[in-house]
Amino acid sequence: MKKIWLLIAFISMSACTPEKKTDYAIISGKIENSEAKKLTVYSQFDTSKKLEIVVAEDGTFIDTLKMDSDFYFLQEGKNMTDLYAPNGSDARIVYNSKKKDSTLILSGSAGTINNYLFNKSRARGVVAGDQKEMFLKNEEDFKTHILNIKTAEEDLLYRTTGIPEDFKINEKKNINYSYLAALNNYKPYHGYYLKDRSFEPSEGFLSELKGIALENETDFLFSENYRAIVSSVLRSKSDDLVAKDSIEDDIAYLKTIVAVKNEVIKNKLLYDDARYGITYTDNLEGYYLLFSKNSTNEKNNKKITKDYNNLKSLAKGSPSPSFTGYEDNAGGLKSLEDLKGKYVYIDVWATWCGPCIAEIPSLKKVEEAFHGKNIQFLSISIDAEKDHDKWKKMIIDKELGGMQLMADNNWESQFIEDFMIKGIPRFILIDPKGNIIDANAPRPSDKKLIKTLNGLNL
Repeated sequence: MKKIWLLIAFISMSACTPEKKTDYAIISGKIENSEAKKLTVYSQFDTSKKLEIVVAEDGTFIDTLKMDSDFYFLQEGKNMTDLYAPNGSDARIVYNSKKKDSTLILSGSAGTINNYLFNKSRARGVVAGDQKEMFLKNEEDFKTHILNIKTAEEDLLYRTTGIPEDFKINEKKNINYSYLAALNNYKPYHGYYLKDRSFEPSEGFLSELKGIALENETDFLFSENYRAIVSSVLRSKSDDLVAKDSIEDDIAYLKTIVAVKNEVIKNKLLYDDARYGITYTDNLEGYYLLFSKNSTNEKNNKKITKDYNNLKSLAKGSPSPSFTGYEDNAGGLKSLEDLKGKYVYIDVWATWCGPCIAEIPSLKKVEEAFHGKNIQFLSISIDAEKDHDKWKKMIIDKELGGMQLMADNNWESQFIEDFMIKGIPRFILIDPKGNIIDANAPRPSDKKLIKTLNGLNL
């Protein structure tokens, strides 16, 4: 019945007069040889918004998109496809899941633009080459390289016939923002690959970013690259505020966003930060107060208020959420209740998480410093079941100490959800009675951890 209604909507939408406005897009297609029972469509403007679409036995699917976005990601297993599907359009996707790129057919009213986006991605990959090699280039060669990428993208844009003029105008600006974003990324990426985090580009290297307007709503809605630049510039301003007023980093960033006058841009940036930031902040009340006083998006406010109320239940002295039946690498099953009578320092991690792996040497030093004390160092992996053997192997290869457990349902484990863990690594400190000391405890690499543990009656 749903498919019949959608087909009627598709026909009706095609027959609409220009005066009628449709507040959705139609997405349909067929994917052969797919093992996926569902497809997931994510809004590129707000990736927390997604739509799951059931795939029929013959690989066909059809549904409506209504997420206040023009750009989407379509995920089918490991296959990802960029899609442009503004309200009133229809996008059709057909391919063989085993060889997507060579069989992909994009059609519908948005077909021309979607084919352009696919060809752009392929062309960019050819010209850009290896990311590490690109960012290890010296400044002059790097600029030449990314200018070549920009030129290739612009050439493709103007060689592609049938693209509406308004899209062309916005896309040309987006290509330039992509170039500027790459310039802006040179410092952190070059320093990372060079293994020199103190690296600074020469004076004037980023001169092309100076004076860029930060409140262009059209560009903000259209270009992910522009959004990244705006956020980066505001981060730099907030760093200056931290140095000047000695306030917390997260509070300083919110204050910088609050100064933005455009409501759409301000609300988006506030929400993007609060989605994760409110679960990490050391100043929950101050953070929430600053957000709630300045965000005017009611849907966003409801979500963050719900998180805020849940986080209050994780305050110091509150009973800790618990878990039962987690697999112990040493054998058997363990529950948090088994550790009553000891302080417990929990490391939530995964084998695929680079920052988690980076904390291992520091964690080993902390474990050694407090060996024999009344504290249990507990690592909980949220790896998926398919990576179970990888988890076991890393414990051996990295010679991990403490108690090593695997959560029962990765990110969706109740313990992980109860602690509102949205990013890892995450560290938690619990007292011998099972009450929370710190739901966001310092990392092993943070000197504050040793000071905190020395202040306990271990």
